[in-house]
Amino acid sequence: MTGLTAVLLALVLAFALGFAFTNGFHDAANSVSTTVMTRAVTTRRALAMAAALNLLGGLLGTRVAVAIGSGVLSREDVVAASGAGTAGVGLAVVAGALMGAVTWNLATWWAGLPSSSSHALIGALAGAGLAGGITVHWELLAGLVLVPMLLSPLIGVLGAWGLTRLIRWLAAARPYGRTTRQFRLLETVAAAATALGHGLQDAQKTMGVMVLALAAGGVLGQPGTAQELAGLEAGTVPVWVRLTAALALAAGTAAGGLRIIRTLGSGIAEVDPAQGFAAQSVSAVVLYATALTSGAPVSTTYTVASSITGAALVRGRRRVNWGTVGRIAMAWLVTLPAAALLGGVATTLLVGLARLAG
Repeated sequence: MTGLTAVLLALVLAFALGFAFTNGFHDAANSVSTTVMTRAVTTRRALAMAAALNLLGGLLGTRVAVAIGSGVLSREDVVAASGAGTAGVGLAVVAGALMGAVTWNLATWWAGLPSSSSHALIGALAGAGLAGGITVHWELLAGLVLVPMLLSPLIGVLGAWGLTRLIRWLAAARPYGRTTRQFRLLETVAAAATALGHGLQDAQKTMGVMVLALAAGGVLGQPGTAQELAGLEAGTVPVWVRLTAALALAAGTAAGGLRIIRTLGSGIAEVDPAQGFAAQSVSAVVLYATALTSGAPVSTTYTVASSITGAALVRGRRRVNWGTVGRIAMAWLVTLPAAALLGGVATTLLVGLARLAG
């Protein structure tokens, strides 16, 4: 490994863990927003619970890591562009993608806008690949991102709407105060399940990028051979990679702020504990179903936001703050191209610097 390769690899790993951290505090609201706003638990306890379960979830699987590490950019191109005489272009591409994703996460967190860290990472990888001359798997990208991007919010709205109606019918004859207390407990359990699913999904996205970078740097095997990618292809990720990615995500979640919690928890609609339980339950099911079967990197943010909207619609359209929903929908549309642009610009700069240094 040359000195330039070592520097670029260290930069990639640092930005990967930085992305996991920003993912944590940006998306902390996904699992705790309704529980905080319905006063089922305090903000501090909710974030501590979410952080612990994010850590656990991050250690449970690797399907999403494989999808991110091989489904967006050509692994062979990244490795080939990081070998001798290439000035580390492949690693510069991965670093530029992470810089773009982190920048978008920070900007939207500051604005209190619930955008998707998953879409930011995937968009930035695609933009970085285009800027760095790396093959982008557009067909795989459509299957991994565009289809889940369209389906998960739809499932969230319809699933939460249906479950909320069922709950209201079953609880109609029960005293309101008693059912409220019961659903606060159930809502907390559902939030815990969502937090575990968030860790299962989002920590693995960081792992996939880290393993791709380690393969490109020749750390996982002999440079220029298929052995570099053996771990990723087999669905195995080094323990230290899994642990550091999960810890970074958990640390970011523990540091999560109130901006996006307020937007998701009450900005979309004022929900009661029963509605919160329905929204969190449907979100958790979507996260588990995708992470444990296809490995599709679903957006936790938009799944939760759409589920809250569906649960609120049971009480009428006027219960929903359509202005906030519109802002979230705009972020849903803009995140992929904006992150791609940021990733492309960052990659262009890094590739230029790497070639000068090389």
